[in-house]
Amino acid sequence: MVSFNNHREFYVLLLISLCLIAALSTWFSATVIMSELSLVAALSETEEIWLTNAVQLGFVLGALAIAIFNISDIFPLTRLICFSCFLAALANVLLIWTSDGNLILFLRCLTGAALAGVYPPCVKLIATWFKRGRGLAMGVIIGALTVGSALPHLFRAFASGANWQLVLTLSSSTTCLAGLTFLLLVKEGPYAFAKTVFDPTQITKILSNRALTLVNIGYVGHMWELYAMWAWMLTFAYHAQDLIDSFPFASPEYLSFSVVAIGGLGCIAAGRLSDIYGRCYTTAGMMILSGICALVIGATLDFSPTLFVIVALIWGTTIVADSGQFSAAVTELADQKLVGTALTFQMAIGFSVTILGVWLVPQFADWIEGYQWAFVILAPGPFIGAYAILRLRNRSEASLLANGKK
Repeated sequence: MVSFNNHREFYVLLLISLCLIAALSTWFSATVIMSELSLVAALSETEEIWLTNAVQLGFVLGALAIAIFNISDIFPLTRLICFSCFLAALANVLLIWTSDGNLILFLRCLTGAALAGVYPPCVKLIATWFKRGRGLAMGVIIGALTVGSALPHLFRAFASGANWQLVLTLSSSTTCLAGLTFLLLVKEGPYAFAKTVFDPTQITKILSNRALTLVNIGYVGHMWELYAMWAWMLTFAYHAQDLIDSFPFASPEYLSFSVVAIGGLGCIAAGRLSDIYGRCYTTAGMMILSGICALVIGATLDFSPTLFVIVALIWGTTIVADSGQFSAAVTELADQKLVGTALTFQMAIGFSVTILGVWLVPQFADWIEGYQWAFVILAPGPFIGAYAILRLRNRSEASLLANGKK
């Protein structure tokens, strides 16, 4: 049974989760209106791929800057998050009045850089409220990120092709509202981490931590798969619609929203399981299931629409379920003065891998002449990640995980 030490914890977790859902809606806001932006700005096929990848690149650059300059361990978290939300909203809404391809890609890169000041600091912020049940809390937070990433698909399903600007308006508005909420209603919890002073050499403490290295290898394997699937699921769904006589969802947009959003439930379930049965076993198990789905989802299109939907939803559930546990592990294994830096560094290297994954899937699809088997290329990531996490479980430092439930 899910429990919290007091009502205040529940309230803060709910509030931060809702804000993160609202703020992360800017991540894929341009991806879901790619066809309209391509017409407006005459984007090439390569530029269309970079419409998504520019956000990933911006996030990596922003995260590296925050990690190197220890920003999230020096400045108040809520102010940092608020400023970053406003910047992301501004960069996102400016797309409505932009018809130059290079400027569009710059604004998407700026959006990603701004979101690096939202997501990692939110993870650190929620850790200041939880010691017991931290795995569950992290699962809820990453679940919120998942739903937020799915939200543009829902906005796109509501908006007609002639009203694509509504997607950008809604996502920017929710992000601004999230920033105001963080500034006015949220504060750090009773387990706040110690502050540090600016020292770029402190990153070496993170690089030399072998247990953290295994966590980060696992995270890289996880990220190799995650954002490439999220970015191209809508395209895959359109391809599936052409192969299936009776498409089992109202539209590819609703299917894509469901596949991404259901990951929120997976994050919560994995968080609870990790607090009960162990961080490493839960994380590795989810990655193995996800890798299997990446291997077989193409085959389901030749068998049954129902089987296709079942595998897609299982994949959506498991592909992100482990994400919160990587964050929880960092807060438990890192130098407690450098938790924010360690979290941001982890996400920087993880998101740098997503740039290659997001670029590679459509290239591989072109090479094999179709999207049916395009996701197979993602499968090695979660299997390698699962191996790294099981190696971590055999180390002495693993006793620090989940209050000893490694």
